[in-house]
Amino acid sequence: MDLHSKKIVGYLFSRKMTTDLVVTALENAYYTQEPLEGLVLHTDLGTQYTSQEFQNLLASYNMVPSFSKKGCPYDNACIESFHAILKREEVYQTRYANFQQANKLVIIPYSYFTELFFLSIIDRVRT
Repeated sequence: MDLHSKKIVGYLFSRKMTTDLVVTALENAYYTQEPLEGLVLHTDLGTQYTSQEFQNLLASYNMVPSFSKKGCPYDNACIESFHAILKREEVYQTRYANFQQANKLVIIPYSYFTELFFLSIIDRVRT
């Protein structure tokens, strides 16, 4: 998630959170968004993000890694809130026949939920 524009810039759907998953998601985001050098990429301390493979990819893209401190979930509040809305509004409301259907139905509305998330934030700020 780009914290300036509030846009979801890269995503991938999988059964497991692996290094390959986050590497592919970052590659997809990098090639579609073409960020400037020095971009700060903030993640939690998950092993997939701290892996040598992921760190090497960040270095090759001239990105600066940033990590949450242990026990400090607030650094990732925006994306965690986005995922909570996605789950509440789509995932928990739908019965999927199989993984492929879930993949198709969850990935497609990502842009819609990006809008929904930030409209809900704006509404909370206004009230």
